[in-house]
Amino acid sequence: MSLDDAHLLIVDDDERIRGLLQKYLMRNGFLVSAARDAAHARRVLSGLEFDLIVLDVMMPGEDGVTLTASLRETLSTPILLLTAKGETEDRIKGLEAGADDYLTKPFEPKELLLRINAILRRVPESEKTDERPKVLHLGQIRYDIERGEMWQGEDLVRLTATEVQLMRIFSACPGEPVSRAKLVEDLGRDKGQAQERAVDVQITRLRRKIESDPKQPRYLQTVRGAGYMLAPD
Repeated sequence: MSLDDAHLLIVDDDERIRGLLQKYLMRNGFLVSAARDAAHARRVLSGLEFDLIVLDVMMPGEDGVTLTASLRETLSTPILLLTAKGETEDRIKGLEAGADDYLTKPFEPKELLLRINAILRRVPESEKTDERPKVLHLGQIRYDIERGEMWQGEDLVRLTATEVQLMRIFSACPGEPVSRAKLVEDLGRDKGQAQERAVDVQITRLRRKIESDPKQPRYLQTVRGAGYMLAPD
């Protein structure tokens, strides 16, 4: 998929904002659909596949964070939250629900475009080499490096776009710690403590899918003073 081919879904109850975002993103080469609330979004998603969802948090009825958590049960499509709340706790709640990134209102359209492009670039084409293993074993979990897929037995473990990218980063250097600052950089995010905290949240979510006891991680370890390290069997 090239960025120009990406199909975006805009979900916002404000008709004016929804229309402006749709026109702006279409002018920048995207195919864009729109939904007015969570229920409408569910109907659209039942019939179409998207490369990214731009989702407003504050909507009547089911809010964006709740919808994100629900979609994550069956959908790995990247989600960018738009929120009028700038507090750290509110942003963390969105990330914990499964969002890949967030943008606080009001924002410049150019910044939204940059965030969208950064998210769409996070999952590169798999790098094929004959020198490293094609599959990593993490207890009952196996991770197919070339396909970017995680399996538990015969069941596919659903990963978000950010989780896929994190696994690609870690699987490229198993047994070696990767600093939080490097993870932020490789994920295409702005530098700073807030983004490092956001990475911590994503690591916590990923551990829930890998570890039998996420509070005592065996495979996705914290290396004091150095960052995080994937330690396969």
